[in-house]
Amino acid sequence: MSQTGSITQAADGPAGSASGRAQEALRLRRLATFLSGLALFILILTLQPFAPPPDPSQIGAPSSGNIVNQIGYLVLGGLYLAAMLRLKPRPVLARLGLGTWLTVFAIAALSTVQALDQAAALRGLLLGAIAMILVAGVLVLPEDEPGFALAAANACLAVLAIVYGVLLVAPHLAVHSAEGVEGVHAGDWRGHLSHKNFAAPVFSMMAMIGIYCWRSGLKWRGAIIVALCVVFVLNSGSKTTLGFLPMAIGLVVLGRFSGRPGLAVALHILLVAVIACLTVGTVMSPQLYKLGAALISDPTYTGRDEIWKFALARIAEKPWLGYGYASFWQTPVVTGLEENFEASWDVRGIGSGHNSYLDAMLMFGVPGAVVMIWLLMIRPLGSYLAAARTPDRARLADLFVMMVIFMTYVGMLEAFLLNRSDPLWTLFATAVMGLELLRRMRVRTV
Repeated sequence: MSQTGSITQAADGPAGSASGRAQEALRLRRLATFLSGLALFILILTLQPFAPPPDPSQIGAPSSGNIVNQIGYLVLGGLYLAAMLRLKPRPVLARLGLGTWLTVFAIAALSTVQALDQAAALRGLLLGAIAMILVAGVLVLPEDEPGFALAAANACLAVLAIVYGVLLVAPHLAVHSAEGVEGVHAGDWRGHLSHKNFAAPVFSMMAMIGIYCWRSGLKWRGAIIVALCVVFVLNSGSKTTLGFLPMAIGLVVLGRFSGRPGLAVALHILLVAVIACLTVGTVMSPQLYKLGAALISDPTYTGRDEIWKFALARIAEKPWLGYGYASFWQTPVVTGLEENFEASWDVRGIGSGHNSYLDAMLMFGVPGAVVMIWLLMIRPLGSYLAAARTPDRARLADLFVMMVIFMTYVGMLEAFLLNRSDPLWTLFATAVMGLELLRRMRVRTV
């Protein structure tokens, strides 16, 4: 998406020279659109799709990192940084809201001082920072909004073709098996990711992209994306995603059709409070637990309440600085504990706190987490309100805020903030960065 302006032929000079410049401009335009779509495709599919679920016996074992991700993203980051510097004017890149991301990653970097394995924490943070270069490439490389819509549609269709192809020819790679720790989810679709609870939100955000593509004139592509993504989510068995997906879409649609985007934001904030009370709130207040038990068939959220109690107790021990980036779960801080036979979960084998906000407090301390949540989940709502009132930014603003709203809810039950190159995090980051970009610049629709 570019600044206001257009590619035009020169008013003077030889016709052949003008034609050559126009062809070169068209070639660069197509290249930029292709690179944007390729970056989104990589961010969604990841560099190691259809990998088996983590081996529980390896939890807490020393690791030197994933060499495929390390080399792959380092190369891709360099290529996309060079492409953006070559194809986009510096003022466009300056409107990405770099101050927000510098603050976010500075807080995370400072937290590594607390980490037990500082080298591993810094490696993970560097991978996340490089992935953000691809996120920026997705947004700024297309010359205009139709170019972005085309790139996004093609990326989603390519991912869907691969995932559904594997479901047809090698379903054991994309469906939870009945063996081991996966047994409880046997038959649920997990696609190219390790767990259905990660896959369902990713395909939900792809469905939102499909809605955007349909609204942008790519009717058939958008409809196919929405249909295939909804079918996937239904077969994933993720009940929370099935609840949050229509909520997020419905709020934005209500705001759009009523002509009052502020209404959508106000209702969203109200729903955030309600969901917070019915999730983590139930382990903090007996009254809220009773309310949750009256409204929800499983107020423990398959035992997550035990994890949240444990996390809250540990946050209270280090409320100011936390334990450091990626330095709590699956580290000796947790794995070295004795097993609690009274709990429904053995926290020693847990990969996350199943709550983005508690995990942020565990990693960065309460003050750092508050700043992160403000920058990533609250401030973007203001950017949406600023962008949504301008017709040439409305469709993109609706897409991005839909994703932010949805992931704000998902964050109550899953952890994804700053999770390296995980597609849950990178798609959410794309939406946050996209809203900031829309607030700062005008998007060309033609």
